[in-house]
Amino acid sequence: PKGMVNPFALKVLKAYEYPTEGFSSKAWDIYAAPGAPVMDFVFTVCDSAAGEACPVWPGQPMTAHWGIEDPAAVEGGELEKERAFVQAFKYLRNRISVFLNLPVRSLDAMALSRELDAIGRLDGASRKAADVDL
Repeated sequence: PKGMVNPFALKVLKAYEYPTEGFSSKAWDIYAAPGAPVMDFVFTVCDSAAGEACPVWPGQPMTAHWGIEDPAAVEGGELEKERAFVQAFKYLRNRISVFLNLPVRSLDAMALSRELDAIGRLDGASRKAADVDL
């Protein structure tokens, strides 16, 4: 149902000791509405989002596509599904770690944009994300 976070995502986050209280699935448009929080960076991770028209985000944050294969699309038993969510978690955790270690304040906008795009092509990039022309 809309608004619910996938139970496998919650299970993996809890297993890695991340907080999960109060999470819900949201449409991007609530972040583009007047009065929404201003963001410095916006990263899309699902390939369907990469193909959508991007909204004009308040504050004009830097954007990048960090596509990974959708773990919710994996078919099979409980073990295969959970394994897909663990793998997605590890790919995203690695990308976030690389991002947090960028010298953001010393990079101009063009260099920072190149770095953000390169992060999106790290291990685990979906075929669509890996094929993005820069």
